[in-house]
Amino acid sequence: MSRTNDSTLELLIGRVLRIGVTVSSAFLAAGLAIALFHPGAGTALLNIGIVVLICTPAARVVLSIVEYLIDRDWLFFGLTGIVLLELVAGAVAAIVFHKRL
Repeated sequence: MSRTNDSTLELLIGRVLRIGVTVSSAFLAAGLAIALFHPGAGTALLNIGIVVLICTPAARVVLSIVEYLIDRDWLFFGLTGIVLLELVAGAVAAIVFHKRL
């Protein structure tokens, strides 16, 4: 991978992370404001904010996989693919075990 591609990937990842945190913060703030004035309301916005915050690092991993695939950097493509599989497995396990508890 060339240095130009490294810089482009870093800028893109930075942008994705900033957007994810900003969107998540907006949902969390709106949900909290609604919940303060109407107890029990705003739960959906709070949940969306948390899900967006959790998905933000996963989006970074997906971007990295795509970039490594385009650059044909098979070692990092494979390693990042393993990380993505672990993230997906963790999410699936959380859903499955949450229903059992």
